[in-house]
Amino acid sequence: MPGELSRDEKILLLRLARQGLRAAVKGEPLATPPAGLLTPGVERLGCCFVTLSEQGELRGCIGGLTAVQPLWLDAMQRAGHAALRDYRFSPVQPDELPNIDIEVSVLTPPQPLAYDTPDDLQSKLRPNVDGVVLRHGLQRATFLPQVWHTVPDPALFLSLLCEKLGDKPDAWRRVHLEVEVYQVEEFSEPGFRAELGLDQPAQR
Repeated sequence: MPGELSRDEKILLLRLARQGLRAAVKGEPLATPPAGLLTPGVERLGCCFVTLSEQGELRGCIGGLTAVQPLWLDAMQRAGHAALRDYRFSPVQPDELPNIDIEVSVLTPPQPLAYDTPDDLQSKLRPNVDGVVLRHGLQRATFLPQVWHTVPDPALFLSLLCEKLGDKPDAWRRVHLEVEVYQVEEFSEPGFRAELGLDQPAQR
């Protein structure tokens, strides 16, 4: 998947995510971009996670695992949801907007990962490459591949993901959980500051 979106398409998705963020925080309707602005790469069905950070600290992150709408719309809506619906944080306020950076992670479709034992599961995970989904009954939780940067050990990665799932940290050792993996194409505003006109915070 890396390289599937062009540089211009990444910039476009970041612009649209910024518009979605601003509209949600200010309580404004989501404006549909002009049809001529959209490319086949962003009009295709797609899903993403949008991560918000403020001065280097996580401020919200929400996404989906199933593509049910155009990628451009998914990015706009997820940005707004990350600002207002991430239960871990208070809603983003309008005066915070100039200090928030947006990261978009476009997902490949999750694929089942077959494994036999807990050790086999650990060995099949690819740190810094795979996002991981755990399912146990009706519960589901995921970590993006970026989480490997701070949790490089597969055993700890799985334990923390089990906790996110609402289970005990060692559930992956005791129960044969359903596991899926996916990859992401990740890009963020700091990587395109000049193109986005973000050199001056007031321009955001």
